[in-house]
Amino acid sequence: MDQELFDIASTGLSNEELFSFVDHSALESEKITAPRYSYWRSVFRVFFRNKLNIAILGVLAIVLILTYIYPMFVTYDPHANLMNSAAKHLSPAQAFEKFGPSIHWILGAGAAGQPTFDAVWYGARISLSLALVCAAINMTVGVLVGAVWGFSKKLDLIMTEVLNIIGNVPYTLLIAVLVLVLSPSFWTMVFALTVTGWLFIAYFFRTQVIIIRDREYNLASRCLGTPITRIATKNILPFMTSLIVTQIAIEIPSYISYEVFLAYIGMGISDMSLGRLIGAAQSAMLTPGWGFEFWSPVIVSAIVTIVLYVAGQNLGDASDPRTHM
Repeated sequence: MDQELFDIASTGLSNEELFSFVDHSALESEKITAPRYSYWRSVFRVFFRNKLNIAILGVLAIVLILTYIYPMFVTYDPHANLMNSAAKHLSPAQAFEKFGPSIHWILGAGAAGQPTFDAVWYGARISLSLALVCAAINMTVGVLVGAVWGFSKKLDLIMTEVLNIIGNVPYTLLIAVLVLVLSPSFWTMVFALTVTGWLFIAYFFRTQVIIIRDREYNLASRCLGTPITRIATKNILPFMTSLIVTQIAIEIPSYISYEVFLAYIGMGISDMSLGRLIGAAQSAMLTPGWGFEFWSPVIVSAIVTIVLYVAGQNLGDASDPRTHM
């Protein structure tokens, strides 16, 4: 069969225009054609995919605004109506009738004639601030110590014995004793909640580190001479991001619960926190028409703890890379 030959000259192009050398770049050849991946962008994409999380964040935003911003624009004096017997133990309807419609009296008036709504959010600011400070201290110390604890066998022997001794002392009893021995102030409560609180968090992360440390990529890093501290901070801690977020979601509400319980039984801080408000209004729970004084701080403390827990748990689930598929 005859084959027709293509005449290059018929194109009217020179050899330089038709043929050119292709440069070889080692750097370009190593590039992989794939979409760019951002871990935290994927986390928030998974988190906001659930419409319930958006509603939870909305409630959390309202709680934070009322806790920290609202008191900045309100002058709250718990003893302003102390000498006015007609202003005490009022229901919302009675408070509106006496003082006029106002957000301050939406939950009625307390035993000293103070607006219960303002008192609750002033107390919530103290309780939530205490929980955030304690969580920041315990989580920072606990995660770092737990990461080193899981690698060092010598430290493991010492810390395990310390845990066995301190772990057998009831945590609530230890906190109560420290608060009674020291002055019942905000920072005393912080010290009582953090002096041993980080130890249990460290033990939890020590267990997780032991599970991860002997995986192939960590063994390879150790064979190459990578320092243990770098392996812990670069290879292990990022892997446990979802566990850290989940643990924070557990810790913050628990500190609020500790504060409320201790203050309710008379062993809390001297400031008028949510626990002190609940304890002070305990007698009002049994008096008809005075129930708002007791149930208002109870409901607010429940809302704060539940919203923080659910938001943290869902963020922890979204932080797991396996949910980014």
